[in-house]
Amino acid sequence: MPVFRLLILTAMALAISLASPGQTGRGRLQVEVTGEGLPLEWATVWLAGPDLGAVADEHGRVLFEKLPAGEIRIEASHAAYFGAWKSLVLPEGADTLVVIDLQPHQLEQVVVTGSMREVLRSDSPIPVDVVSSRLFLRNPAPNLFESAGMIAGVQPTLNCNVCYTGDIRIHGMDGVYTQVLIDGMPIVSGLGTVYGLMGIPNSMIDRIEIVRGPAGALYGSESMAGQINIITKDAAAAPAFSLDVMGTSWQEWSGDAGVRIRAGKNVSLLAGLNAFWFDTPVDHNGDGFTDAAIQRRISLFHKGQAQWPEGKTAQWGLRYVGENRWGGQTHWTPVHRGGSDVYGESILTRRWEVFGLVPLPLPLPVFVQASWNRHEQDSWYGDARYDALQQIAFAQVNADVVHGAHRWLTGAAFRHTLYDDNTPATAGPERTGLPGVFVQYEWEGPAHDHVLAGLRTDWHPHHGPVWSPRLAWHRHIGDRQDLRASLGSGFRVVHLFTEDHAALSGAREVVIAEDLKPERSWSGQVNYAWRWPTTAFFLNLDGTAFYTWFSNRIVPDYDTDPHSIIYANLDGGAVSRGLTFQADYSDGLPLRLSAGVTWMDVYQRLADGTRVTQIRAPRWSGTLAVNWTHPGTRLAIDLTGNWYGPQRLPVVPQDFRPEWSPWFALLNVQVSRKSASGWEVYAGVKNLLDFVPVHPILRPHDPFDQQADDPVSNPHGYRFDPSYNYAPLQGIRGYAGVRWTLQGSP
Repeated sequence: MPVFRLLILTAMALAISLASPGQTGRGRLQVEVTGEGLPLEWATVWLAGPDLGAVADEHGRVLFEKLPAGEIRIEASHAAYFGAWKSLVLPEGADTLVVIDLQPHQLEQVVVTGSMREVLRSDSPIPVDVVSSRLFLRNPAPNLFESAGMIAGVQPTLNCNVCYTGDIRIHGMDGVYTQVLIDGMPIVSGLGTVYGLMGIPNSMIDRIEIVRGPAGALYGSESMAGQINIITKDAAAAPAFSLDVMGTSWQEWSGDAGVRIRAGKNVSLLAGLNAFWFDTPVDHNGDGFTDAAIQRRISLFHKGQAQWPEGKTAQWGLRYVGENRWGGQTHWTPVHRGGSDVYGESILTRRWEVFGLVPLPLPLPVFVQASWNRHEQDSWYGDARYDALQQIAFAQVNADVVHGAHRWLTGAAFRHTLYDDNTPATAGPERTGLPGVFVQYEWEGPAHDHVLAGLRTDWHPHHGPVWSPRLAWHRHIGDRQDLRASLGSGFRVVHLFTEDHAALSGAREVVIAEDLKPERSWSGQVNYAWRWPTTAFFLNLDGTAFYTWFSNRIVPDYDTDPHSIIYANLDGGAVSRGLTFQADYSDGLPLRLSAGVTWMDVYQRLADGTRVTQIRAPRWSGTLAVNWTHPGTRLAIDLTGNWYGPQRLPVVPQDFRPEWSPWFALLNVQVSRKSASGWEVYAGVKNLLDFVPVHPILRPHDPFDQQADDPVSNPHGYRFDPSYNYAPLQGIRGYAGVRWTLQGSP
């Protein structure tokens, strides 16, 4: 701790002791102030009764001595948090510990995804949902994919019952329409959409920002349904060391570690390691296939930042992910890889990512961003080989100019993609350069109005210029309500096989019916947010109505031919419309509650007016997170989960399985306890209701269709098909783990 802080605290303690000479009791009271579970330095603690006050140390603690027995009221406050208070009866001559957990001002949350600059969440004209990394600890998972579904309208979805890969859908649209960013840069895309979400260490994540709706005006290609921006921790403010180790009753083992190093006065380095090991084939449903893919993965992450003169900060980072996974018949071994005797889907991936941001030494705030990633994939789906390489280089320069109530953000970007695979659809290495320019204008009026307008154009070598406009309006209604409306456009250039594993998994033949054109989307939404903060509790209500129209959409057709998947631009359009509602309640301690519900209608509108419901898009879905924490013992109980209504599934003619899934819920419960020294132990149960889909794989006993043409044993002509999926095949299982966080000196 700096010497001047120690002197201030000592002087305050001396002043308190001199101001209260009449206190003759022997009781001692230690108050610990936390913010969302972490110590709050410089929090103010006031005892209303003895009229004593003090400032918390670096551990968020204040010690009061010689207090008389009797009832006392303790008030805690902090500049960035809502105040809270507790009343209790102090026993005679005893030591008492009280923990007061404060909730952050929602008005003070800073977001960057909506407008590509730091802005208070309540001032953002684009509604941004923020998920703190602390929420992930309530239902720990070995990868970000399983943790990203705690926002209404955001749905992690498995794409493959055999290899167990998945993506994240926003408003029911396929995961390829969700753009995933790391610190605002499009690092996770293409092949990384499927695999890049695996292996991001939780120790490196500060929060996740989610924007629902297209934002092609700022982020260019792939930003059609929304963005998920993974914000990594500030290297200068991260804990000195963190460790999280967990195991499950299925013999899944995961470890996550992070360490901060100060390299001089102005340079901070942060390193992270994430490992996951699951090497025990499990087949509880008895179909001869693994219920979850075997996975062995390691990920290394590094981030650094340097403070430059005039308060500017440069930052850089890199990540490596290596993974070996397979799923299939339980007696599959690496000897069977690529063979036609035992079915297995074996995927070897190696992935490198590098990114950086540098402020230029100019009078105006001008920043240069750059990133590069390389993804190598060597995989077999049964006896079908898929060998792919993808490299994406990205560079962008931004200038931010402010003049009174007017603000201009302008920039130029260039994205180069190298893609090659061994499929017939790719004749050779494809190299695509995609330059673009954009401008964004913001105006903050005197009557609490805020207007944002943006326009971007990207030049594709085959499709020419692609324009992406955006318009948004925001109004503060008093100090507790916000109303927003926005309209925007997005586009996406497709690499088919990097995104749809159904095109390779199973026995269906892939048919590309035409030269595929870029997909486009137009979306409008209206958002209303209402906050009710008091000293006793905080309540936040947030509702959004949305409508998105897709053109040139590429939809896999499972229905025309049960033995094929046909890809073509949709002759017509597709619609995603609906309502989302999110409610958050907290009384500091002991109770926190978050619940969300989504109603959506997602369908294709063909040229002849026929309406076809989107596959795997439930009309109703919801989220739930309940936390109860005992203030004195630091014992916490968490109930988290998601529930889903019926969703249409890919079936074949005369299929004995229902075309619509049932209502189901995936619930989890956890009990944890923290210690004052930074240790935490936790244990829980995942999939508490033990829900598992029935008959997820068609004809699992004949994965190579060797007896499929036998009219006696197979009168309906069924063929091996693992595409009937809508929920994980992992049933109820227990888990336990331990965490340790060393905050270190500030």
